[in-house]
Amino acid sequence: MPVKTFRPLTPSRRYITVADFSEITKTEPEKSLVVTRKKTGGRNCYGRVTARGIGGGHKQKIRLVDFKRRRHGQVATVQAIEYDPCRSARLALVQYPDGEKSYILCPKDLKVGAKVSSGPDAPVEVGNHLPLKNIPIGMAIHNIEMVPGRGAQMVRSAGSSATLMSRDQGYATLRLPSGEIRRVHENCYATIGEVGNADHENIVWGKAGRSRHFGVRPITRGVARNPVDHPNGGGAGKSKGGGGWQQLTSPWGLLAKGYRTRNKHKPSNRFIVVRRDGRPMKRK
Repeated sequence: MPVKTFRPLTPSRRYITVADFSEITKTEPEKSLVVTRKKTGGRNCYGRVTARGIGGGHKQKIRLVDFKRRRHGQVATVQAIEYDPCRSARLALVQYPDGEKSYILCPKDLKVGAKVSSGPDAPVEVGNHLPLKNIPIGMAIHNIEMVPGRGAQMVRSAGSSATLMSRDQGYATLRLPSGEIRRVHENCYATIGEVGNADHENIVWGKAGRSRHFGVRPITRGVARNPVDHPNGGGAGKSKGGGGWQQLTSPWGLLAKGYRTRNKHKPSNRFIVVRRDGRPMKRK
């Protein structure tokens, strides 16, 4: 997917880039596979703002993506490649022999008319969904389950892929896009190939108004506020950089730099072999 740039006739056009959508073959979603996305504006059930910086934005429809692909042994045909406003990846609309349609994440190089299938006997080809125990070592995969039968939860964003490194004692060892090395049960399913739309990372919004189209509202920096409004506020000039006595925090005092938020006793820690930063996971 190439990225379009513009002549700098206006300040916002100087840096803005957009996708050219050349791979999109169908502009309207399948009506039976969409539901309306209800906007919350960052407010909870009591009407109180619990997530700042959320509001407005263009209307969106949620595409019902099949992350389980339980129709094993049935070959589906790719009918169209579609845009999804709620995710970075493209979607492939597939149709099964009985006429049923569903959405799957569109891998790189998957074209209209291609055949895809799932199950332990599916061939090792791009777009097919197989258990990890049937995938060759060194293969690039995406759309990976964490618990057998739950549906894919990992490696679903545009341009991402994991690598199957080894298998041992009923578990497969994967290198995830973050650099983390993790063990996953070999009965978990994954899709062959890399997620498409890799040029998504090169998109530059370029202006504040485009952020508002995505539902992102502006937020004032804490250091620019008064002391009564934020722990980082006040002072003459730029007096708070996050060093020494002053620590940068959220409005409610939660540390913003270097504070580890992951639960030390999270049950899934035992499946992590190497952390994202390259350090081996400590075992107790």
